[in-house]
Amino acid sequence: MTSEHAIDPSVPPSGAGCADCDATGGWWFHLRRCALCGHVGCCDSSPGQHATAHYRSSGHPVVRSYEPGEDWFWNYATNELYESGPDLAPPTGHPADQPAPGPAGRVPSDWAASLRR
Repeated sequence: MTSEHAIDPSVPPSGAGCADCDATGGWWFHLRRCALCGHVGCCDSSPGQHATAHYRSSGHPVVRSYEPGEDWFWNYATNELYESGPDLAPPTGHPADQPAPGPAGRVPSDWAASLRR
């Protein structure tokens, strides 16, 4: 999948939602978790695109879906999808009661018009 320096299975996720959106009061569509440092960022369909921004600023190339029940990985450096990979420290997804898009109370009523394609 990647070099051994792109994934650290022992590192827990940074939180239940996108760390950057939480810091600014934003919202997200879906979440991605950095497989090296645990930073949780929002997907490229989200207004903030914070998972990709994290890759660009940190150089950490591999993310795993942070959606409940999904275990695929994406490598930004190679543009490759992996249907599975090593187990990461729990939790493996945001809380099941947290909506997507989320978080509850911050998603605009016209959220679908705000998605990036």
